Amino acid sequence: MARQPADKSSKSDDSALIRELALLLDETSLTEIEIERAGLRVRVARNVSVAASVPAAYMPPAAMAPAPVAAAIATASPSADPTKHPGVVPSPMVGTAYWSPEPGAKPFVEVGSKVSAGQTLLIIEAMKTMNQIPSPRAGTVTQILVEDGQPVEFGEPLMIIE
Repeated sequence: MARQPADKSSKSDDSALIRELALLLDETSLTEIEIERAGLRVRVARNVSVAASVPAAYMPPAAMAPAPVAAAIATASPSADPTKHPGVVPSPMVGTAYWSPEPGAKPFVEVGSKVSAGQTLLIIEAMKTMNQIPSPRAGTVTQILVEDGQPVEFGEPLMIIE
């Protein structure tokens, strides 16, 4: 009998931990988080349908996007799939994409910018760490497929370089 109250408080501790992790998912826009503590492993994941999230990233959000982004997205052929383009630059990680090194600063690149291999295209913040995303090839930026401050998933197309 003495064991049962301990189990009850343990269950409420587990519930509190799960709630805390779920809130953390919402705050960080992550899709999954897993921790292990004192032999207890907890994984909280959000159901994300790739098919549902992909079109939203490529449709021109005219009311929300700044003018340069709307123009860059509008020039893309609506039937063209950016993931199939040979010049696509995919996100190497989950995080938040930023066009410039700090708010209000000039963006690393813009549509029409000539870039060299290794040049910083944008940064992705993941777990409070700013990760510079280098250009995989030299060329011209023809499309920027993400907005400044937009959460991105692993493998999501960021931009196209031709």
